[in-house]
Amino acid sequence: MLARKGLLPDGFFLTRLAEDSTQPNRFWPKVQRARFITKGGSCNVAHKNIREQGRFLQDVFTTMVDLKWQHSLLIFTSAFICSWMLFAMAWWLLAFAHGDLVPRRPEDGPGPVPCVTAIHSFTSAFLFSIEVQVTIGFGGRMVTEECPLAITVLIIQNILGLIINAVMLGCVFMKTAQANRRAETLIFSRNAVIAPRNGRPTFMFRVGDLRKSMIISATVQLQVIRRTVTAEGEVIPVCQVDIQVENPLRSNGIFLVSPLIISHTIERGSPLYELSAQSLASEDLEIIVILEGVVETTGITMQARTSYIPDEILWGRRFVSIMAEEDGRYTVDYSKFGNTVPVRMSSLSAKELDQTRGVQEEGAPGGVLQGWGLVRAGRGGYRRGGRVCESSTSQLWYTHTEKGEELEGEVEKGKKKTVKLEEVGRDRQEGEEELSD
Repeated sequence: MLARKGLLPDGFFLTRLAEDSTQPNRFWPKVQRARFITKGGSCNVAHKNIREQGRFLQDVFTTMVDLKWQHSLLIFTSAFICSWMLFAMAWWLLAFAHGDLVPRRPEDGPGPVPCVTAIHSFTSAFLFSIEVQVTIGFGGRMVTEECPLAITVLIIQNILGLIINAVMLGCVFMKTAQANRRAETLIFSRNAVIAPRNGRPTFMFRVGDLRKSMIISATVQLQVIRRTVTAEGEVIPVCQVDIQVENPLRSNGIFLVSPLIISHTIERGSPLYELSAQSLASEDLEIIVILEGVVETTGITMQARTSYIPDEILWGRRFVSIMAEEDGRYTVDYSKFGNTVPVRMSSLSAKELDQTRGVQEEGAPGGVLQGWGLVRAGRGGYRRGGRVCESSTSQLWYTHTEKGEELEGEVEKGKKKTVKLEEVGRDRQEGEEELSD
């Protein structure tokens, strides 16, 4: 009706209908996959049947810092009240043993000097205990020289009060200055993508820092956690494999001055080498991202974490650009931080692509991938899929002869096929390749 009146365009309703048709049934909730690291970076592992609970009491300070705020405040409040009540009982017993609580009439004259002046009941002893521990000192009650034991109790209460204050202040400071608080302003893209980059399928995600203060010596580490079975049949539920981050400096260090797209080229030796668009949904893996660095303002080492499961990895999409140059400086549009666009990409895995492009399993020495196709590169070299290897040292997948370049392989029905190849760096063709049985 709104579309008929011209209030809303027809395309809006068509888009909404298309989105609703692709959404799963709301009455049948989707089974949520288990993951080790949540999107917020917390550990998603429940520890049960821990018999040695006393080990946590051996490190009380760390246990107090790890507790939630409401639990910590409850413990500190209980500690103060209990200490006040305990020493109030001690002051009341001292006054009772010395006879200071006996009521006296005015005509009896002044009595003996009390241990603590102006203590007549447990309530007054409790007020005096608070004055001693928090050093208020109203002036109405004080310890006299009559009882040496009262002076000893005064010293013990002051020392205990200082210990409780020191522990409370230390825990509060550590809880407010924890490194994970700085990680709240480090954001990761909701989804990761797999898209072609420089002719190779690449796993990518985006990370950004919302604060102007930078992270010093920032490094990114990627790990794949998956369930594996050994040759002996042993099931390893947590198998961790490191993933090399694409960096020309051969290190995992990054300069997080603006949002960056962290990439990993999927090639031979990568844990994602056999991952395809069809097998992605059924894979039981989790890619964990760990970003570490030093906070510039405080000098505290921080760590931010997130993870991606197969449901959060988009095949054949890439991130949109969010950087722009305005008035001599760069601007970042965080409203497009996680936006992606579709790209043309094969649904085959990187291994299948290499096999179809003629890469042999035993190709490069040392497990280094040497290429997947022959294209013109420049004088003195052969380029395969964007990678250049010198003709004098590279083990190519064809051999050289005096008459030309010959490639032997299997051809259907035993027929011979002649293919013309172009040698890089020359302007004419010098030979022909013969394919024979």
